[in-house]
Amino acid sequence: MRQNLTRSLTNPQDDLARQNEKLLAIAEVLIRHAEEMTEDRGAAYAQFQRAAMLEDQVRERTRDLERALDLLNTSNARLADANRETEAARQNLAAAIETVQEGFALFDANDVLVMCNSRFNALLPDIRDRLEPGLCFDDYLNIASQSSHLGMPDGMTPRDWVAMRRTRHQLHHFILTQQMGEDRWVQVSEHRTQDGGTVILQTEVTDLIRAERKERGRMLDDQAAILRATLEHLQLGVCIFDARLHLLGWNERLSEMLTLPRTRLRLGMHFDALLEQVRDQFIFPNGLSAYRLADWVRRVRRGDHFKMEVTREGGQIYEIFAQELPDGGFVMSLSDVTAERSALQALERANETLEARVLDRTLELEDALSQAERANASRARFVAAASHDLLQPLSAAKLYLASLGDDAISDGARRTLDKAQSALGSVEGILGALLDISRLESGHAAVDVAPVALGPMLRALSDEFTPIAALKGLQLIIKSTDAVVVSDRAYLRRILQNLISNAIRYTDKGRILVALRRRGAMLHAEVRDSGPGIAEADQELIFREFHRLNAHASASEGMGLGLAIVDRAAALLGHPLSLRSAPGCGTTFCVGLRPAPNGGYRTEEAQNPADAEARDARDIIVLLVENDEDLSRAMVQLLEKWGVTVLDVPSAEDALELLDATDVEPDFALIDYQLGEGMDGLALAKALQARLPGLRLRLVTADRSETLRARARALEVEVMNKPIPPDALAAYLFGGPA
Repeated sequence: MRQNLTRSLTNPQDDLARQNEKLLAIAEVLIRHAEEMTEDRGAAYAQFQRAAMLEDQVRERTRDLERALDLLNTSNARLADANRETEAARQNLAAAIETVQEGFALFDANDVLVMCNSRFNALLPDIRDRLEPGLCFDDYLNIASQSSHLGMPDGMTPRDWVAMRRTRHQLHHFILTQQMGEDRWVQVSEHRTQDGGTVILQTEVTDLIRAERKERGRMLDDQAAILRATLEHLQLGVCIFDARLHLLGWNERLSEMLTLPRTRLRLGMHFDALLEQVRDQFIFPNGLSAYRLADWVRRVRRGDHFKMEVTREGGQIYEIFAQELPDGGFVMSLSDVTAERSALQALERANETLEARVLDRTLELEDALSQAERANASRARFVAAASHDLLQPLSAAKLYLASLGDDAISDGARRTLDKAQSALGSVEGILGALLDISRLESGHAAVDVAPVALGPMLRALSDEFTPIAALKGLQLIIKSTDAVVVSDRAYLRRILQNLISNAIRYTDKGRILVALRRRGAMLHAEVRDSGPGIAEADQELIFREFHRLNAHASASEGMGLGLAIVDRAAALLGHPLSLRSAPGCGTTFCVGLRPAPNGGYRTEEAQNPADAEARDARDIIVLLVENDEDLSRAMVQLLEKWGVTVLDVPSAEDALELLDATDVEPDFALIDYQLGEGMDGLALAKALQARLPGLRLRLVTADRSETLRARARALEVEVMNKPIPPDALAAYLFGGPA
């Protein structure tokens, strides 16, 4: 401010010396004035200072206003330029839109009309002047619906049309074909813009609609010609009526069946008039009349078809069939079924005769079947009783012969004694085979399906048949295996035994091979010989009872029951049995076996309880929890015979108390499920798992329900069903992990 005051008191045009001189003079005057001024003079000086300051502020504000005015003028000039550009752009846009061949309208995000071209709704001249910018979309719909040139679909009112357009307006995009004017059509499409506005395009498609209509008419004419040719080709009499029951068409066959001249059938004829002419020609069934057909024709909704058979004098039979058409009309056919009905009646008479003959024959067969069943039952009972009664004295005879021992007898008597023993053995084998056949045929054969180790069984069969094969000069090879299958031990052994015996009997030279092969998920036990082979025609016969291919075989070699027993036992156990053979190429019998699940037997040494005694004693402690005294005693005796230390208790509580008192950790645990009152076997298993994590245990039970197995699986406890096979128990203890 001091500088501004200095500039106001001096003349800027003076040189610097002159300005300094004036300032020194002013300073002396001011100093003198300050020394001599009074209070009034002080106030005046203050006013002078304030005036000088205000003058300076006014001058600053004036300059600011001048700069603001300059900026405002510049902005106004730019705004004017922008307005001119906007107006030019608007005019250009309007001109461009006007050149579009389609009708165009733009509504903003608030559904207010922004602009439209002259082609928009040009086919609705009575409302064209009312379409101005600022019109809202709902008002536009109401105005358009009131146009006398707007075509409405059948059954649609202006209010319905407005509601339809409002509903479709909610979509982002839609297209419809709209009639505007007399036989004029436009395609209306709405598109939603990014800012929420709506663009409506109207494209006139009158020429396209007319062309399609013309093509459709041509196609209808072609279809009518095809329909006419089809109707004339049919052997049926056919006529077609429209929704008003007026005749639209018919074929020549109809006029022939109805015996009507051409002048009596004419296009547009009403159904009632036609029915009146022909109803007396036919006889309707069960007292019905032609009005039954008339009632169906006059139904508002003919959901089902109409079908009726009528007759004429002379015995001709006609079938009337009528079916509704989609447009409300119906088609009716008349067919001559006289020949079919005559054939059907003849067939019914033949069927009645045949049924009577079949009934008589059925009664005869039932009597014969009853007699056969009674005879078969008697035979089965006789065989069972005779086999049992004869085996007792035969066993006694063998014991008597064996009791002779090495008593002093001549060589001739010794040979006679050996032959007698051999004969008794053959008779015993035949009676045993008869007993097996009887049981298998009667359905009374009891099977115990369980895991079966093949290794020990094959070794025993090798020991049994190797000497017999050697006597004939044959080489018997039975390959060892550690496989475990699911079967019945006794019947599986009998199957393999009979197959090996049969191979030895019919093989004169060479060798016999018994081996186990895996094919997919199944195991196949094969018995292969180098015998004469079997012709294809005989391969089905060999499984019959008492049938032998070698008719000269002696009775001591069997009576042809071995393969019959194999066939029935394999079917009973569900083991597929197959045969491969050809004359001069030997024979191979194959028995399909299902492997036992994992966790059964792991080694041959643990699969035969009889071998347990032969093993070295092992330091194994088994906790046995069983409340049945007899079963517990038998289990303890068997386990101790195998060299196992047994801790036997009758209840879960006693088991836990014993473990607490002795601090013994058993290696295995066999736990009965039903232990009487208190904890059951699963509860004890859970407690033992928590106390002894490494303990291997089995739940022993006669309960085979899936519910119990599911509960056991939840605790990861395996189930061993009663009665317990000794080999399964041996496998659990000696055959690997549980």
